[in-house]
Amino acid sequence: MAKQKGIIKLEGTIGDITFYKSQDGYLAREKGGVDAARIANDPAFQRTRENGSEFGRAGNAGKVLRTSLRGLLQHASDSRMVSRLTQKMVEVIQADSTNVRGLRNVIDGEAELLEGFEFNIQGKLRTTLYAPFTLTIDRAAGALSVMILGFIPAQMITAPGGTTHFKIISAGSEVDFERESYVSATSETPLMRWDSSLTAAITLSNAVTPNSTSPLFLALGVAFYQEVNGVLYSLKNGGFNAPALVKVSGLWVLMTQVYCSRSGC
Repeated sequence: MAKQKGIIKLEGTIGDITFYKSQDGYLAREKGGVDAARIANDPAFQRTRENGSEFGRAGNAGKVLRTSLRGLLQHASDSRMVSRLTQKMVEVIQADSTNVRGLRNVIDGEAELLEGFEFNIQGKLRTTLYAPFTLTIDRAAGALSVMILGFIPAQMITAPGGTTHFKIISAGSEVDFERESYVSATSETPLMRWDSSLTAAITLSNAVTPNSTSPLFLALGVAFYQEVNGVLYSLKNGGFNAPALVKVSGLWVLMTQVYCSRSGC
């Protein structure tokens, strides 16, 4: 891969060289690759087909999860979030010890590996919100909750320059990756001033299907605003907002409960 230099930047293909624009600037690469029909049928490319199948499955799973949390992510993700999430989903799928290579999936993998995933690399929750919080996933009741004791925003929230207000947002999602469907809910605090006043205790609860057998995801984020002439605007169009997956309950939790109820462990 080569980087283009000069005043005139090219996009398109000339001969065997393809010119294109990416996040890393204007690049050029040699046209080439293996014929698609050969990849699809040649036994020598069996591993390639298996990897491609699982990568596609990871991409679809990431899309369903992102869509289920759209209310939280609409103005709070970086330009490479999709690829980062897909890569993490590949790790989830590769943790599947039940199915053979090429048929591994998210359901039989380790969805808990997604816990801690930051949706905005420019605004990470772990370096934004320092107030202690308690996370609860009650699968039987279908409730995914966040509880935060009262705190002083100026001390416990690292806010970007220009911030006058903020709010804390939570989202709970129940995702059926096989059917590519979901049930989700979002809750948020009122807008609060970013100052040295003590806030009240905060409880954000999100309802999904009680006794669900699907993986459950609890996300938490902080959104920043600036007040100008009495009007509140999302700061930098949400570029500094900080959402992350803070707790995940995969199928193994439910399976363990069933096993223990039968064996008496």
